[in-house]
Amino acid sequence: MKLSGNVTIEALAYELAPHRVTSEWIEEQLSSTMKRLNLPRGIISGLTGIQERRFWDEGTMPSDVATIAARKVIAASGIDPQQIGCIINTSVCKDYIEPSVACLVHGNLGLSPACINYDIGNACLGFMNAMVTISLMIESGMIQYGLIVDGEGSQEVMNATINRLQSDAISDQEFRDEFATLTLGSGAVAMILGHRNQTRSGHVINGAVTMAATTHSRLCLGQPDRMYADASSVLIHGVQLAQRTWKLAEKELDNWSDDTIDIYIPHQVSQRNMDVLNQTLGTTPEKFHLNFYTLGNIGPAALPITLAQADEEGRLHAGSHVALMGIGSGLNCTMMSVTW
Repeated sequence: MKLSGNVTIEALAYELAPHRVTSEWIEEQLSSTMKRLNLPRGIISGLTGIQERRFWDEGTMPSDVATIAARKVIAASGIDPQQIGCIINTSVCKDYIEPSVACLVHGNLGLSPACINYDIGNACLGFMNAMVTISLMIESGMIQYGLIVDGEGSQEVMNATINRLQSDAISDQEFRDEFATLTLGSGAVAMILGHRNQTRSGHVINGAVTMAATTHSRLCLGQPDRMYADASSVLIHGVQLAQRTWKLAEKELDNWSDDTIDIYIPHQVSQRNMDVLNQTLGTTPEKFHLNFYTLGNIGPAALPITLAQADEEGRLHAGSHVALMGIGSGLNCTMMSVTW
């Protein structure tokens, strides 16, 4: 799907959870089970490359941290919050079943009563889906500015999983089924999109493509206190879907090739996943900006946080061709072209 080139990323801001939780600490909690199952120490970082991830303070709600990120991005954008015509939350984590997290953040920020507010849920692709949705609203003239927020916290599911895996009854297969949970991290992020006619940034969204492989929709199943994942199958079928999505991007998006893309901003899970993705797509590994080593898998917040950090570290320049790429449980895959 090509866009008209009239939608821009006006501002981006994030907040990292304050408490660092190392993979070594997690394995210390599971030492008895790992010894019984003959699993070597260092298996988490060895298989994934993740050295640590973050936790919020106990009792922190997704809407709390999403609000922090939203306030930061509004301040960075310099726009009047009353000009925001829609706020979409994309977090996997929720304060409640209802109301939506977007509704809570809308109230916290005191946005206009005319500002549309709702959640989009699509696993790790939610934030990119919201970017497309807001872009279409702006292009149609429906709204002037759109705000996307996301707040993820992994401590609840992590602690519940550790408690379960400490049981003497846990089998080797059960440990493997819940292993992916041990990679999850925490963070919050917010983005404001606007129209090119009034941009202060000039970061243009050129277009996006999405493909699905929902025959594999049950390979990763998550609840607030438990996540089951067939990690090997998710990797295999996810990368196959990414390959099909890449080919679609080559057809539908201008200048989509490894030669013309300056930097890749991926949703990231582990080193193994990134290695297989690079080998399959024929992409240049050095062009990927990665942070899973210290942040883990932050769900839909991962990609926009990575984009913000790449900018902070000087990897984005005016005119850079940026490829945003995500694969999410479902399975779904989205690739988006941005000119910085």
